[in-house]
Amino acid sequence: MVIREITEKEKDAFDRVVTHPLQSWAWGEFRQKTGVLVERVGIFDGNKLKQGCQLTIHPIPKTAYTVGYFPKGILPDEAQLEVLQTLGKRHNCILVKLEPNVAACVVPERQDAHGTIRKWLLDHGCKDGRSLFTKYTFQVDLSKSEEELLAGMKSKTRYNIGVAGRNGVVVTEDNRVEAFEIYLQLMQETTQRQGFYAHTLDYHRKMWKEMHKAGIARLLTASWKNEILVTWVVFVFNDVMYYPYGASSSEHRDVMASNLMMWEAMRYGKKLGCKLFDMWGSLGPDANPKDPFFGFHRFKEGYGGQLVEFVGTYDLVLKPQLYHLYRMAEEVRWTWLKIYARLKNGLIT
Repeated sequence: MVIREITEKEKDAFDRVVTHPLQSWAWGEFRQKTGVLVERVGIFDGNKLKQGCQLTIHPIPKTAYTVGYFPKGILPDEAQLEVLQTLGKRHNCILVKLEPNVAACVVPERQDAHGTIRKWLLDHGCKDGRSLFTKYTFQVDLSKSEEELLAGMKSKTRYNIGVAGRNGVVVTEDNRVEAFEIYLQLMQETTQRQGFYAHTLDYHRKMWKEMHKAGIARLLTASWKNEILVTWVVFVFNDVMYYPYGASSSEHRDVMASNLMMWEAMRYGKKLGCKLFDMWGSLGPDANPKDPFFGFHRFKEGYGGQLVEFVGTYDLVLKPQLYHLYRMAEEVRWTWLKIYARLKNGLIT
């Protein structure tokens, strides 16, 4: 086994072995454009790349320390942890945060996959961490026929899809600059309406430039009477389609453009040969109706996907004495971000 950095000539091989867009070469290029340090390391068997790890390094303000972030990697093993420890020590990380792209319900070796993986990680220097990526998602099996997919939906969802069709809503792929600018406008409107924290416009522009250039990101629009009401950025990567970003107008919501958008996105993924549609995130099995994300959860739930739980978030602790202080500061920061988002959007005064 050989562990070394990945070169640009090996980026295609790297993309073939990683399992999520957040581990793709293009995502790393995008994060570098935002000023984030990116490390890419491969684990080789002879000359064959067996595993890829893409780690981002984030400085802690006013200190000499950093935090590493390793989102959506494969099932952790000792070789992977060795890579993360080496990179973390190189960059003076207090911890490296892992969020494996491993669903607890689909690891074939054991029934209690979450408990087994968690115990292994805790035995290897990790602690339960505060999540950055959602722990749950809905996934739709796109190998099913369109008739089977429709039959698996809730009746109200099928009805709303029909309403949108009868109203003349049209969904298309539209990657023009003009369409993307409308997406940005609707994104601002949506975050203000919902009171959610959102990335900056510059973040979205840089993300789109790199991910679209790589053929991963595509823009879908839902229009009514030639007016774009809903825009989604979808990712297509290694036979899976993802729905990471969406925005909608507060106007003409009665034409149900978002409902048709989801269905046409599923059909679009099937045409591209995708085997799975991952809706990127949801609440858990006992979703609280008072949760601010409950509306999104219920909307996605209507399309008949399987609710999947990932194995969780773990902090690989490299500096135990500083880790406790970091966790306290982390909780304060995220509480303030939630309050700031609501203040900024006028939802509290």
